[in-house]
Amino acid sequence: MIHFVNVPITLDAAAGEDSPKTITGLAVPWFPVSATVMDGTKVAFQRGAFDLNMKAPKLLENHDMSALRGVVSSLADMPEGLGFTATFAKTGAASDAIELVKAGAYDSVSVGAVPTKFKYDKNGVMVVSQADLIEISLVAQPAFKDALITEIAASEPDATEPTPIDSEEEPEVATQENPVVEVEASIIPTTPIYATAKREFVMPSAAEYISAAFVGGDKWREMSEGLRAAAPNVATADIPGVLPIPIVQPVYNNFIGRRPVIDAIGAKAMPQGGKVFIRPEVTTHTSIAVQSAENAALQSGTFVVTDNQVTKAAYGGYVTLSEQSIDWSQPEIIGLILDDMGRIYANQTDDVAADNLKTGATTTRAFTAASATDPSYWSSWVGGAATTILTASNGNSPTHLFLSPDYWSVLLSLSDTSKRPLFPQVGPMNAFGNLTPGQPSGVAFGLSVVVDRNFADNTIIVGDATGYEIFEQMKGALSIDVPSTMSRTIAFRGYLATLMIDPSKFVKAAMA
Repeated sequence: MIHFVNVPITLDAAAGEDSPKTITGLAVPWFPVSATVMDGTKVAFQRGAFDLNMKAPKLLENHDMSALRGVVSSLADMPEGLGFTATFAKTGAASDAIELVKAGAYDSVSVGAVPTKFKYDKNGVMVVSQADLIEISLVAQPAFKDALITEIAASEPDATEPTPIDSEEEPEVATQENPVVEVEASIIPTTPIYATAKREFVMPSAAEYISAAFVGGDKWREMSEGLRAAAPNVATADIPGVLPIPIVQPVYNNFIGRRPVIDAIGAKAMPQGGKVFIRPEVTTHTSIAVQSAENAALQSGTFVVTDNQVTKAAYGGYVTLSEQSIDWSQPEIIGLILDDMGRIYANQTDDVAADNLKTGATTTRAFTAASATDPSYWSSWVGGAATTILTASNGNSPTHLFLSPDYWSVLLSLSDTSKRPLFPQVGPMNAFGNLTPGQPSGVAFGLSVVVDRNFADNTIIVGDATGYEIFEQMKGALSIDVPSTMSRTIAFRGYLATLMIDPSKFVKAAMA
């Protein structure tokens, strides 16, 4: 908790039947006004740092919770600072405190607050932007010479005006030339830091120390505070043995195990048995024709199903961990390794699927790279490819447009004659599709766009996804202990196979 004496302050007391019941004034001046608390910390509060609807703070004397004198009944956010009204309780001690205010003995107030959000400027001033106000105290010694009670009204006027008491120090103001610089605060203050005018402290003799301990009360408290303030500073360089080195979790891994081609095509289940399995395909179709005459023979035909043989391939990797690395790591190393293996496996298998798709697409159509920035050329080329697929693959139509990143960027940049994006993110009427840089997918020319970094540059393929098949059996992780070396070997593996079952459903760009 920070106990902070305000700058400058005026308090008024409302007249009552017997004695003043309330006082009003400025509790905290706003930044750039600052004060130095007992431990040497300079503190300033930004406007809006306090919740005006908080639970009513206490009215105390000298920050002593055993010296309750009332409650703070209202708070106000004013241009110069936090205004307040405090109501005294109907107790003898509260009446005594009122008399001390009237006499000028208590000529200022101080706040007790716990900062919950703060920064430091380059001069080391703690600039508090959010704090819990715990109490407002009547104090006799302000940290600033203007922190004085200048008016007080009573049921009967005093014979003489109380004389304002000047303090010895001027307010410390942080100028606009010192911008606030963010500093991570590892510990939020919770113990009291008393804000009083700083005075030179003379170290006590042994007799003075024992005497103060015997007397106790305020005398012992003042000596204890003085000893704490006069004690040598301890910096982090002096205590390396008790400073922990925390780890911020989770562990950052920038490798994205995305599988655009496999996700677009879809992976089929792979048979459990055998290294090779059969994928049947109709290669010769039956014949149908008009009957030439009554009782004439119908059209003869045949039907052939070929046996496409698909060979499984295993993909995987392993690492060997010492038992110490497993037992002592935090966060636990096995989980991190398995996560990374899963990402790398996904990328590797997608790379295989992308390469085999491009290799298996044997039908080509010339594409002039110099015309790639012309939207009409793209429309003509995609339309021609779709026509080729429709006629060569027995009536099938394309569903996807597969692209390498370089030609995806070309599509993103296409615009019409009015400089409007050809594939806008927010789709107006009659748009050719929608593409966004933040998502490697979308629609262009009515086809689902599949962008894969595993495609080689200059890859453009229009096709029907049903003509290319992917089979996979994900095996996952395998762990084996190695007692002789006190280690554990962890592997991650799976089976993958691809089949270009109908190359007539794809047209690949031949760059010219």
